[in-house]
Amino acid sequence: MRISIGLRLFVSVLLAIFGVVATAVVLMRENVNRGVGEYALNVELDRLDGLAGTVEASYARQGWSFLPAGAAARRQWPGQDERSGAAPSPPPAPPAPPAPPDGGPDNPRRRVTLLDAGGAYLAGRPPGAETSVRRTLYGQGKPIGYLALSRPPRPPDPLARAFLQKLNDNLLTIILASLALSAIAATLLAANFKKPIGSLARGADALAAGRYDMRLPAQRGDELGDLARSFNQLAARLDEAETTRRKWVADTSHELRTPLSVLRAQLESVQDGVRPPDAANIAAMLRQVLALNGLVDQLYTLAKSDVGEPGYQFAPLDVWALALDEAQAFGARLAAAQLRLEVGAGTPMPLVAGDAGALRQVLANLLENCVRYSAAGGVIRIHGAAVGADAVITVEDSAPGVSDADLPHLAQRFFRVEQSRSRATGGAGLGLALCRRIVDDHGGQLTFDRSPLGGLRVTVRLPGVSA
Repeated sequence: MRISIGLRLFVSVLLAIFGVVATAVVLMRENVNRGVGEYALNVELDRLDGLAGTVEASYARQGWSFLPAGAAARRQWPGQDERSGAAPSPPPAPPAPPAPPDGGPDNPRRRVTLLDAGGAYLAGRPPGAETSVRRTLYGQGKPIGYLALSRPPRPPDPLARAFLQKLNDNLLTIILASLALSAIAATLLAANFKKPIGSLARGADALAAGRYDMRLPAQRGDELGDLARSFNQLAARLDEAETTRRKWVADTSHELRTPLSVLRAQLESVQDGVRPPDAANIAAMLRQVLALNGLVDQLYTLAKSDVGEPGYQFAPLDVWALALDEAQAFGARLAAAQLRLEVGAGTPMPLVAGDAGALRQVLANLLENCVRYSAAGGVIRIHGAAVGADAVITVEDSAPGVSDADLPHLAQRFFRVEQSRSRATGGAGLGLALCRRIVDDHGGQLTFDRSPLGGLRVTVRLPGVSA
Protein backbone atom coordinates (compact mmCIF):
# COMPACT_ATOMS: atom_id res chain seq x y z
CA MET A 1 0.00 0.00 0.00
CA ARG A 2 1.35 3.40 -1.01
CA ILE A 3 1.45 5.95 1.81
CA SER A 4 2.29 9.52 0.84
CA ILE A 5 5.12 11.36 2.55
CA GLY A 6 2.65 14.05 3.62
CA LEU A 7 0.59 11.50 5.55
CA ARG A 8 3.73 10.01 7.07
CA LEU A 9 4.87 13.42 8.25
CA PHE A 10 1.42 14.22 9.60
CA VAL A 11 1.18 11.02 11.63
CA SER A 12 4.78 11.26 12.86
CA VAL A 13 4.47 14.85 14.05
CA LEU A 14 1.03 14.23 15.54
CA LEU A 15 2.22 11.23 17.54
CA ALA A 16 5.40 12.99 18.64
CA ILE A 17 3.63 16.11 19.94
CA PHE A 18 0.81 14.11 21.50
CA GLY A 19 3.30 11.79 23.19
CA VAL A 20 5.18 14.72 24.72
CA VAL A 21 1.99 16.39 25.94
CA ALA A 22 0.52 13.16 27.29
CA THR A 23 3.73 12.34 29.16
CA ALA A 24 3.85 15.82 30.67
CA VAL A 25 0.18 15.58 31.72
CA VAL A 26 0.61 12.14 33.31
CA LEU A 27 3.71 13.23 35.21
CA MET A 28 1.96 16.37 36.42
CA ARG A 29 -1.07 14.34 37.55
CA GLU A 30 1.10 11.86 39.42
CA ASN A 31 3.08 14.62 41.11
CA VAL A 32 -0.09 16.42 42.17
CA ASN A 33 -1.66 13.20 43.48
CA ARG A 34 1.50 12.32 45.37
CA GLY A 35 1.79 15.80 46.85
CA VAL A 36 -1.84 15.94 47.93
CA GLY A 37 -1.63 12.42 49.37
CA GLU A 38 1.49 13.16 51.37
CA TYR A 39 0.04 16.40 52.65
CA ALA A 40 -3.15 14.65 53.75
CA LEU A 41 -1.12 11.84 55.33
CA ASN A 42 0.90 14.29 57.43
CA VAL A 43 -2.26 16.07 58.48
CA GLU A 44 -3.78 12.75 59.63
CA LEU A 45 -0.59 11.90 61.49
CA ASP A 46 -0.71 15.21 63.33
CA ARG A 47 -4.28 14.44 64.33
CA LEU A 48 -3.11 11.26 66.08
CA ASP A 49 -1.39 13.26 68.82
CA GLY A 50 -3.85 11.88 71.34
CA LEU A 51 -2.97 8.29 70.49
CA ALA A 52 0.74 9.12 70.60
CA GLY A 53 0.35 10.67 74.07
CA THR A 54 -1.59 7.63 75.31
CA VAL A 55 1.05 5.22 74.02
CA GLU A 56 3.90 7.24 75.55
CA ALA A 57 2.08 7.36 78.94
CA SER A 58 1.24 3.65 78.85
CA TYR A 59 4.82 2.75 77.96
CA ALA A 60 6.13 4.88 80.84
CA ARG A 61 4.03 2.81 83.29
CA GLN A 62 4.05 -0.67 81.80
CA GLY A 63 6.44 -0.84 78.86
CA TRP A 64 4.94 -2.64 75.87
CA SER A 65 3.01 -5.02 78.15
CA PHE A 66 -0.08 -2.88 77.83
CA LEU A 67 -0.56 -4.15 74.26
CA PRO A 68 -3.04 -7.00 73.70
CA ALA A 69 -1.54 -10.47 74.02
CA GLY A 70 -3.00 -12.20 70.98
CA ALA A 71 -1.78 -11.61 67.41
CA ALA A 72 -5.33 -11.06 66.16
CA ALA A 73 -6.03 -8.61 68.95
CA ARG A 74 -2.82 -6.75 68.24
CA ARG A 75 -3.79 -6.40 64.58
CA GLN A 76 -7.06 -4.76 65.75
CA TRP A 77 -5.12 -2.30 67.92
CA PRO A 78 -5.89 0.54 68.72
CA GLY A 79 -9.54 0.05 67.80
CA GLN A 80 -11.92 2.99 68.18
CA ASP A 81 -10.62 4.01 71.63
CA GLU A 82 -7.04 5.22 71.65
CA ARG A 83 -7.07 5.17 75.49
CA SER A 84 -7.35 1.39 75.73
CA GLY A 85 -4.46 -0.27 77.42
CA ALA A 86 -5.12 0.77 81.02
CA ALA A 87 -3.15 3.95 80.68
CA PRO A 88 -4.23 7.15 82.41
CA SER A 89 -6.28 9.42 80.27
CA PRO A 90 -4.09 12.01 78.58
CA PRO A 91 -5.15 15.58 77.98
CA PRO A 92 -7.75 15.95 75.23
CA ALA A 93 -6.23 15.63 71.74
CA PRO A 94 -7.31 17.48 68.61
CA PRO A 95 -10.28 15.73 67.03
CA ALA A 96 -9.38 13.07 64.49
CA PRO A 97 -11.12 13.01 61.14
CA PRO A 98 -14.40 11.11 61.32
CA ALA A 99 -14.03 7.47 60.41
CA PRO A 100 -16.21 5.98 57.74
CA PRO A 101 -19.28 4.20 59.13
CA ASP A 102 -17.97 0.82 58.09
CA GLY A 103 -14.55 1.40 59.64
CA GLY A 104 -13.05 0.80 56.20
CA PRO A 105 -9.51 1.35 55.02
CA ASP A 106 -9.99 5.14 54.85
CA ASN A 107 -10.23 5.22 58.67
CA PRO A 108 -6.77 6.39 59.87
CA ARG A 109 -6.97 4.13 62.95
CA ARG A 110 -7.18 1.11 60.66
CA ARG A 111 -3.93 2.28 58.97
CA VAL A 112 -1.82 2.81 62.12
CA THR A 113 1.20 0.61 62.81
CA LEU A 114 3.14 0.62 66.09
CA LEU A 115 6.86 -0.09 65.81
CA ASP A 116 9.53 -0.34 68.49
CA ALA A 117 12.71 1.73 68.53
CA GLY A 118 14.37 -0.75 66.16
CA GLY A 119 11.53 -0.54 63.65
CA ALA A 120 10.11 -3.99 64.51
CA TYR A 121 6.36 -4.55 64.31
CA LEU A 122 4.45 -4.42 67.63
CA ALA A 123 0.76 -3.85 66.90
CA GLY A 124 -1.76 -2.35 64.49
CA ARG A 125 -1.78 -2.86 60.76
CA PRO A 126 1.05 -5.11 59.60
CA PRO A 127 3.57 -3.06 57.58
CA GLY A 128 3.47 -3.50 53.81
CA ALA A 129 4.94 -1.96 50.66
CA GLU A 130 2.63 1.07 50.68
CA THR A 131 3.96 4.55 51.44
CA SER A 132 3.78 5.61 55.06
CA VAL A 133 4.86 8.40 57.40
CA ARG A 134 6.19 8.01 60.93
CA ARG A 135 5.86 9.87 64.18
CA THR A 136 8.54 9.22 66.81
CA LEU A 137 7.43 8.23 70.30
CA TYR A 138 9.54 9.31 73.28
CA GLY A 139 10.01 8.02 76.81
CA GLN A 140 12.24 9.85 79.25
CA GLY A 141 13.60 11.91 76.36
CA LYS A 142 14.62 8.91 74.26
CA PRO A 143 12.92 7.35 71.23
CA ILE A 144 10.94 4.29 72.25
CA GLY A 145 9.14 3.55 69.01
CA TYR A 146 7.15 4.93 66.09
CA LEU A 147 3.59 5.39 65.01
CA ALA A 148 3.45 4.71 61.24
CA LEU A 149 0.46 5.76 59.17
CA SER A 150 0.04 4.23 55.69
CA ARG A 151 -1.32 6.09 52.68
CA PRO A 152 -5.08 5.69 52.16
CA PRO A 153 -6.34 4.30 48.85
CA ARG A 154 -7.93 7.67 48.13
CA PRO A 155 -7.55 11.15 49.64
CA PRO A 156 -9.42 11.19 52.96
CA ASP A 157 -10.31 14.85 52.74
CA PRO A 158 -13.45 15.56 50.63
CA LEU A 159 -11.92 18.88 49.58
CA ALA A 160 -8.78 17.08 48.34
CA ARG A 161 -10.90 14.55 46.49
CA ALA A 162 -12.87 17.34 44.83
CA PHE A 163 -9.62 19.09 43.87
CA LEU A 164 -8.18 15.94 42.29
CA GLN A 165 -11.41 15.25 40.42
CA LYS A 166 -11.38 18.80 39.06
CA LEU A 167 -7.74 18.35 38.08
CA ASN A 168 -8.54 15.13 36.21
CA ASP A 169 -11.34 16.87 34.34
CA ASN A 170 -9.00 19.71 33.40
CA LEU A 171 -6.30 17.28 32.33
CA LEU A 172 -8.73 15.57 29.98
CA THR A 173 -9.55 18.95 28.46
CA ILE A 174 -5.83 19.71 28.14
CA ILE A 175 -5.20 16.38 26.39
CA LEU A 176 -8.03 16.95 23.91
CA ALA A 177 -6.87 20.51 23.22
CA SER A 178 -3.29 19.31 22.80
CA LEU A 179 -4.45 16.63 20.38
CA ALA A 180 -6.28 19.24 18.30
CA LEU A 181 -3.32 21.63 18.30
CA SER A 182 -0.99 18.76 17.44
CA ALA A 183 -3.17 17.86 14.47
CA ILE A 184 -3.09 21.47 13.26
CA ALA A 185 0.69 21.73 13.69
CA ALA A 186 1.22 18.38 11.99
CA THR A 187 -1.01 19.40 9.08
CA LEU A 188 0.85 22.68 8.56
CA LEU A 189 4.26 21.04 8.84
CA ALA A 190 3.33 18.23 6.49
CA ALA A 191 1.99 20.73 3.95
CA ASN A 192 5.17 22.80 4.29
CA PHE A 193 7.27 19.76 3.35
CA LYS A 194 4.85 18.17 0.89
CA LYS A 195 4.60 21.17 -1.44
CA PRO A 196 8.33 21.46 -2.35
CA ILE A 197 8.71 17.68 -2.48
CA GLY A 198 5.75 17.50 -4.86
CA SER A 199 7.33 20.22 -7.01
CA LEU A 200 10.57 18.26 -7.06
CA ALA A 201 8.74 15.09 -8.13
CA ARG A 202 6.95 16.94 -10.93
CA GLY A 203 10.24 18.49 -12.01
CA ALA A 204 11.91 15.08 -12.14
CA ASP A 205 9.05 13.78 -14.28
CA ALA A 206 9.49 16.76 -16.59
CA LEU A 207 13.22 16.09 -16.96
CA ALA A 208 12.50 12.44 -17.67
CA ALA A 209 10.12 13.59 -20.41
CA GLY A 210 12.85 15.73 -21.99
CA ARG A 211 11.63 19.13 -20.76
CA TYR A 212 15.02 20.49 -19.74
CA ASP A 213 13.69 24.04 -19.39
CA MET A 214 11.93 23.01 -16.17
CA ARG A 215 12.92 25.10 -13.13
CA LEU A 216 11.78 24.92 -9.50
CA PRO A 217 11.12 27.77 -7.03
CA ALA A 218 14.27 28.08 -4.90
CA GLN A 219 13.37 30.77 -2.36
CA ARG A 220 13.53 28.51 0.70
CA GLY A 221 16.53 28.85 2.97
CA ASP A 222 16.65 25.23 4.19
CA GLU A 223 17.83 21.90 2.76
CA LEU A 224 14.79 21.70 0.47
CA GLY A 225 15.80 25.05 -0.98
CA ASP A 226 19.32 23.72 -1.54
CA LEU A 227 17.82 20.68 -3.23
CA ALA A 228 15.70 22.89 -5.51
CA ARG A 229 18.76 24.96 -6.47
CA SER A 230 20.74 21.82 -7.18
CA PHE A 231 17.85 20.55 -9.31
CA ASN A 232 17.83 23.80 -11.28
CA GLN A 233 21.58 23.54 -11.86
CA LEU A 234 21.15 19.97 -13.05
CA ALA A 235 18.32 20.99 -15.36
CA ALA A 236 20.43 23.83 -16.76
CA ARG A 237 23.33 21.46 -17.42
CA LEU A 238 21.03 18.96 -19.10
CA ASP A 239 19.53 21.74 -21.19
CA GLU A 240 22.99 22.89 -22.20
CA ALA A 241 24.08 19.32 -22.94
CA GLU A 242 20.97 18.73 -25.06
CA THR A 243 21.55 21.96 -26.96
CA THR A 244 25.18 20.98 -27.53
CA ARG A 245 24.14 17.51 -28.65
CA ARG A 246 21.67 18.86 -31.15
CA LYS A 247 24.21 21.33 -32.46
CA TRP A 248 26.79 18.55 -32.62
CA VAL A 249 24.47 16.34 -34.65
CA ALA A 250 23.50 19.22 -36.94
CA ASP A 251 27.10 20.35 -37.45
CA THR A 252 28.35 16.81 -37.98
CA SER A 253 25.62 16.16 -40.52
CA HIS A 254 26.49 19.41 -42.30
CA GLU A 255 30.22 18.70 -42.34
CA LEU A 256 29.68 15.19 -43.66
CA ARG A 257 27.09 16.27 -46.20
CA THR A 258 29.33 18.79 -47.96
CA PRO A 259 32.15 16.46 -49.13
CA LEU A 260 29.62 13.73 -49.87
CA SER A 261 27.59 16.14 -52.01
CA VAL A 262 30.67 17.29 -53.90
CA LEU A 263 31.84 13.72 -54.41
CA ARG A 264 28.38 12.65 -55.57
CA ALA A 265 28.21 15.53 -58.07
CA GLN A 266 31.62 14.62 -59.46
CA LEU A 267 30.70 10.96 -59.81
CA GLU A 268 27.39 11.80 -61.45
CA SER A 269 29.11 14.13 -63.92
CA VAL A 270 31.55 11.37 -64.87
CA GLN A 271 28.69 8.89 -65.12
CA ASP A 272 26.70 11.25 -67.39
CA GLY A 273 29.73 11.88 -69.57
CA VAL A 274 29.96 15.53 -68.63
CA ARG A 275 33.43 15.03 -67.22
CA PRO A 276 35.88 12.44 -68.43
CA PRO A 277 37.20 9.88 -65.92
CA ASP A 278 40.74 11.15 -66.29
CA ALA A 279 43.49 11.49 -63.70
CA ALA A 280 42.58 15.08 -62.83
CA ASN A 281 38.93 14.30 -62.06
CA ILE A 282 39.86 11.16 -60.13
CA ALA A 283 42.37 13.22 -58.12
CA ALA A 284 39.64 15.78 -57.35
CA MET A 285 37.34 13.03 -56.14
CA LEU A 286 40.16 11.52 -54.09
CA ARG A 287 40.68 14.86 -52.38
CA GLN A 288 37.02 14.84 -51.29
CA VAL A 289 37.38 11.26 -50.03
CA LEU A 290 40.52 12.21 -48.09
CA ALA A 291 38.79 15.27 -46.63
CA LEU A 292 35.86 13.11 -45.62
CA ASN A 293 38.20 10.51 -44.17
CA GLY A 294 40.06 13.17 -42.18
CA LEU A 295 36.80 14.53 -40.79
CA VAL A 296 35.63 11.06 -39.78
CA ASP A 297 39.00 10.36 -38.14
CA GLN A 298 38.73 13.55 -36.08
CA LEU A 299 35.19 12.75 -35.02
CA TYR A 300 36.22 9.22 -34.11
CA THR A 301 39.14 10.47 -32.02
CA LEU A 302 36.91 12.92 -30.16
CA ALA A 303 34.26 10.24 -29.60
CA LYS A 304 36.81 7.81 -28.15
CA SER A 305 38.11 10.52 -25.84
CA ASP A 306 34.56 11.39 -24.75
CA VAL A 307 33.93 7.84 -23.56
CA GLY A 308 37.34 7.61 -21.90
CA GLU A 309 38.95 5.25 -24.43
CA PRO A 310 41.45 7.36 -26.39
CA GLY A 311 43.84 4.44 -26.82
CA TYR A 312 47.03 6.41 -26.10
CA GLN A 313 50.42 4.76 -25.68
CA PHE A 314 52.18 6.84 -23.02
CA ALA A 315 55.94 6.96 -22.86
CA PRO A 316 58.57 9.55 -21.86
CA LEU A 317 59.36 11.76 -24.85
CA ASP A 318 60.93 15.06 -25.83
CA VAL A 319 58.01 17.25 -26.90
CA TRP A 320 60.34 19.98 -28.16
CA ALA A 321 61.95 17.54 -30.59
CA LEU A 322 58.47 16.63 -31.85
CA ALA A 323 57.70 20.32 -32.34
CA LEU A 324 60.88 20.85 -34.38
CA ASP A 325 60.09 17.82 -36.58
CA GLU A 326 56.59 19.11 -37.32
CA ALA A 327 57.89 22.60 -38.05
CA GLN A 328 60.40 21.22 -40.60
CA ALA A 329 57.62 19.13 -42.18
CA PHE A 330 55.66 22.34 -42.81
CA GLY A 331 58.56 24.00 -44.61
CA ALA A 332 57.08 23.64 -48.10
CA ARG A 333 53.62 24.77 -46.96
CA LEU A 334 55.08 27.83 -45.28
CA ALA A 335 57.07 28.77 -48.36
CA ALA A 336 54.03 28.38 -50.59
CA ALA A 337 51.99 30.61 -48.26
CA GLN A 338 54.84 33.19 -48.15
CA LEU A 339 55.20 32.83 -44.38
CA ARG A 340 58.41 32.98 -42.36
CA LEU A 341 59.05 30.53 -39.49
CA GLU A 342 60.88 31.61 -36.33
CA VAL A 343 62.02 28.89 -33.94
CA GLY A 344 63.37 29.57 -30.46
CA ALA A 345 63.98 27.64 -27.24
CA GLY A 346 64.47 28.86 -23.73
CA THR A 347 65.58 26.78 -20.76
CA PRO A 348 66.10 23.04 -21.29
CA MET A 349 62.73 21.34 -21.27
CA PRO A 350 61.83 18.23 -19.26
CA LEU A 351 60.52 15.05 -20.79
CA VAL A 352 56.77 14.50 -20.73
CA ALA A 353 54.70 11.33 -20.50
CA GLY A 354 52.64 11.27 -23.67
CA ASP A 355 51.57 9.57 -26.85
CA ALA A 356 53.91 10.67 -29.65
CA GLY A 357 51.29 10.33 -32.38
CA ALA A 358 48.66 12.30 -30.49
CA LEU A 359 51.05 15.12 -29.58
CA ARG A 360 52.30 15.28 -33.19
CA GLN A 361 48.68 15.71 -34.22
CA VAL A 362 48.32 18.61 -31.77
CA LEU A 363 51.41 20.38 -33.13
CA ALA A 364 50.40 19.71 -36.74
CA ASN A 365 46.90 21.12 -36.14
CA LEU A 366 48.31 24.26 -34.54
CA LEU A 367 50.75 24.86 -37.40
CA GLU A 368 48.02 24.13 -39.95
CA ASN A 369 45.81 26.69 -38.22
CA CYS A 370 48.59 29.29 -38.51
CA VAL A 371 49.14 28.59 -42.21
CA ARG A 372 45.43 28.85 -43.00
CA TYR A 373 44.73 32.09 -41.22
CA SER A 374 47.97 34.10 -41.50
CA ALA A 375 48.18 36.65 -44.29
CA ALA A 376 50.97 36.34 -46.87
CA GLY A 377 54.26 37.88 -45.75
CA GLY A 378 53.50 37.11 -42.10
CA VAL A 379 55.44 35.29 -39.39
CA ILE A 380 54.87 32.05 -37.49
CA ARG A 381 56.80 31.66 -34.28
CA ILE A 382 57.26 28.47 -32.26
CA HIS A 383 58.96 28.61 -28.89
CA GLY A 384 59.66 26.12 -26.10
CA ALA A 385 60.65 26.60 -22.46
CA ALA A 386 60.56 24.96 -19.07
CA VAL A 387 58.22 26.56 -16.54
CA GLY A 388 58.80 24.93 -13.20
CA ALA A 389 58.50 21.18 -13.76
CA ASP A 390 56.35 21.63 -16.90
CA ALA A 391 57.21 21.77 -20.58
CA VAL A 392 55.61 24.69 -22.41
CA ILE A 393 55.27 25.03 -26.21
CA THR A 394 54.01 28.32 -27.67
CA VAL A 395 52.78 28.64 -31.27
CA GLU A 396 51.78 32.10 -32.51
CA ASP A 397 51.20 33.86 -35.80
CA SER A 398 50.78 37.31 -37.28
CA ALA A 399 47.68 39.11 -38.44
CA PRO A 400 44.80 38.74 -38.88
CA GLY A 401 43.96 38.37 -35.20
CA VAL A 402 41.08 36.98 -33.18
CA SER A 403 38.67 39.15 -31.22
CA ASP A 404 38.48 38.88 -27.44
CA ALA A 405 34.87 37.69 -27.75
CA ASP A 406 35.92 34.72 -29.90
CA LEU A 407 38.88 33.57 -27.76
CA PRO A 408 36.78 31.55 -25.22
CA HIS A 409 35.05 29.64 -28.06
CA LEU A 410 38.06 28.62 -30.15
CA ALA A 411 38.20 25.08 -28.74
CA GLN A 412 34.48 24.43 -29.21
CA ARG A 413 33.61 21.82 -31.79
CA PHE A 414 32.62 23.18 -35.22
CA PHE A 415 33.32 26.75 -34.12
CA ARG A 416 34.74 29.04 -36.81
CA VAL A 417 35.90 32.58 -36.23
CA GLU A 418 34.43 33.50 -39.59
CA GLN A 419 31.28 31.47 -40.25
CA SER A 420 31.22 32.33 -43.96
CA ARG A 421 34.55 30.67 -44.71
CA SER A 422 34.49 27.65 -46.94
CA ARG A 423 35.85 24.28 -45.97
CA ALA A 424 38.93 24.80 -48.09
CA THR A 425 39.87 27.90 -46.10
CA GLY A 426 38.52 27.35 -42.65
CA GLY A 427 38.27 23.58 -42.17
CA ALA A 428 35.54 21.83 -40.22
CA GLY A 429 36.18 23.60 -36.93
CA LEU A 430 37.38 20.45 -35.14
CA GLY A 431 41.14 20.95 -35.10
CA LEU A 432 41.46 23.13 -31.99
CA ALA A 433 38.75 21.14 -30.18
CA LEU A 434 40.75 17.98 -30.85
CA CYS A 435 43.94 19.67 -29.67
CA ARG A 436 42.40 20.68 -26.37
CA ARG A 437 40.97 17.22 -25.76
CA ILE A 438 44.33 15.55 -26.41
CA VAL A 439 46.18 17.99 -24.15
CA ASP A 440 43.55 17.53 -21.42
CA ASP A 441 43.94 13.76 -21.69
CA HIS A 442 47.67 14.25 -21.10
CA GLY A 443 47.01 16.22 -17.92
CA GLY A 444 48.04 19.50 -19.52
CA GLN A 445 46.49 22.83 -20.44
CA LEU A 446 45.77 24.48 -23.81
CA THR A 447 45.16 28.25 -23.67
CA PHE A 448 44.51 30.96 -26.25
CA ASP A 449 45.54 34.60 -26.23
CA ARG A 450 46.22 37.45 -28.59
CA SER A 451 49.75 37.42 -29.97
CA PRO A 452 52.10 40.45 -30.02
CA LEU A 453 52.67 39.51 -33.69
CA GLY A 454 49.06 40.50 -34.40
CA GLY A 455 47.48 37.06 -34.60
CA LEU A 456 46.74 34.21 -32.21
CA ARG A 457 48.96 32.73 -29.52
CA VAL A 458 48.36 29.11 -28.46
CA THR A 459 50.16 27.77 -25.38
CA VAL A 460 50.52 24.05 -24.69
CA ARG A 461 51.62 23.20 -21.15
CA LEU A 462 52.37 19.57 -20.28
CA PRO A 463 53.52 18.16 -16.92
CA GLY A 464 57.13 16.98 -16.97
CA VAL A 465 58.42 13.65 -15.72
CA SER A 466 61.77 12.68 -14.30
CA ALA A 467 64.16 11.26 -16.85
